[in-house]
Amino acid sequence: MGSPTAIVDRMSKDESTGTNGQRPRRRRRSNKNAKNAQNRSKQAKQGGQAKQGDTRTRQPAQTQRRSPARPMPSFDEHSNLPTSVETSAGGLVLSGLAEAVRPDGSVDFSSIYVALIGRLDRRGRLLWSMPKGHIEPDESHHATAEREVWEETGIAGEVIGELGTIDYWFVSEGIRIHKTVHHYLLRYVDGDLNDEDPEVTEVHWLPVNQLMERLAYADERRLARQAFDSLQEYARAEARAGRFTPR
Repeated sequence: MGSPTAIVDRMSKDESTGTNGQRPRRRRRSNKNAKNAQNRSKQAKQGGQAKQGDTRTRQPAQTQRRSPARPMPSFDEHSNLPTSVETSAGGLVLSGLAEAVRPDGSVDFSSIYVALIGRLDRRGRLLWSMPKGHIEPDESHHATAEREVWEETGIAGEVIGELGTIDYWFVSEGIRIHKTVHHYLLRYVDGDLNDEDPEVTEVHWLPVNQLMERLAYADERRLARQAFDSLQEYARAEARAGRFTPR
């Protein structure tokens, strides 16, 4: 992860707004799972290897998610299951970065908030994770992260740095899927939490110092742990630039 100050100051307009120089188009997608299943089926047929403290709640939606309680299955290279490759992007949108910097330069982590999404698994457990989703054609990773955060939380954010990459395998509808997810840190721009995404059960602002105990997945907790190493510098860079959170 590069220097937070350098990343904040040098973030290119192309990466933060998409390939056409415009901010991500704000829209809701009503059935991402159906679209994903269609893409997997197509690849398989082709032999592809290819406000703080606020919470919004909706009725549970059925989703295909990995379980945090059991290890990922290993796949023999000679498995006869068709394979699909998927790439997604998302991350953590942060509110209150500049405000968290004390007069002496230290950072109050309890004053920085992150937006998380909660989904019910098949056992009825509410699992909290970072918002994320599939990269659309001709869309940059940064643009996808900004769009997916907005679609799943109602919060518009702007990428300020890289968080890390996760990849894992899972099986869905008889297809083994290798998924790679690119994660970013985003600064809050505007918006309020909402529950319009049909795949999300709850959305919630959480103090960043409670993040580790709330995230359901070990790989996302690893990324959050890495973010803590540089979060103070991101906060100081935002304060020096005068980028205080809009209220």
